[in-house]
Amino acid sequence: MGRVTVREPDDLRPVDLADDGLPILPDQTADDTDLGWNEWREADDDARLIEERPPHWG
Repeated sequence: MGRVTVREPDDLRPVDLADDGLPILPDQTADDTDLGWNEWREADDDARLIEERPPHWG
């Protein structure tokens, strides 16, 4: 008969879970930004909001 090799089950095999630096999935993709939607934000929007406030806010 042939020779039988005994192997350890996969549950006992060591698995390296160390972080190698790069995330598996990024927190935000490039198309999920204002630039990805072809929208540009001004650095300070407060001046525009104050200028456009309704007159009854007095």
